[in-house]
Amino acid sequence: MADMIKVKGLQKSFRQQHGAQLIIDVGEWSAQSGDAIALLGPSGSGKSTFLHLLGGVLPIDKGFLEVGGHVVSGMKESERDAYRAELVGYVFQDFYLVPSLTVRQNVELVLPRSMGKTERMTLLENWFERVGLRERMNQLPSKLSRGQQQRVAMIRAMINRPPLVLADEPTGSLDWETAAVIMQLLLDVCAESGSTLVTVTHDRHLAELFKTKLDFASVNKCLDVQQPVQSVERHFVEAGGVQA
Repeated sequence: MADMIKVKGLQKSFRQQHGAQLIIDVGEWSAQSGDAIALLGPSGSGKSTFLHLLGGVLPIDKGFLEVGGHVVSGMKESERDAYRAELVGYVFQDFYLVPSLTVRQNVELVLPRSMGKTERMTLLENWFERVGLRERMNQLPSKLSRGQQQRVAMIRAMINRPPLVLADEPTGSLDWETAAVIMQLLLDVCAESGSTLVTVTHDRHLAELFKTKLDFASVNKCLDVQQPVQSVERHFVEAGGVQA
């Protein structure tokens, strides 16, 4: 299989009171198309920051990153936005569903405007059926459980069949039993679509569901640094990162 992700000498720093602090320093790493990778490590080890470098949310300070044949390092912000919309699906711990829209309408936001009404409805019904929510698709997010809302967020990330799916603690706010079901569903859907999946998780029991487990400390040379206080997820949403 061809490499989906290629990383060489990737670095990212954040400004602190006493100067720049190096958060990410990955020498060389790669993932193949269709891989499912659990990214493990303690809080502050840079896992989420690394994920958002892969997704083009944050600019790369130094080094080389190629995803699906696209050289992400060196891209301008507008180019990273276009890259993310075309190639990347995101699943967060929080769902970021618009509360005033039905869950179907939330997913429709990411579908191409050129898609016909019949094709659009068939696609939506098939996906909601796939995750067991076809009878709930016209309800508001508040009427669904947290596990059900995460399934909707998963549909939103996967419906355009992106070659790369990034999941940042996607089950962190769920009870263990629900988390295991959701994680297995995410793995199954990505396998069916042929998508490469990189998932940040602190739960080593859930990580056992993955064929590949990567301790991020083994590739990130910045072992003792802490991530900045600012929320990378919030930056992503404010920047319009949810595919549209």
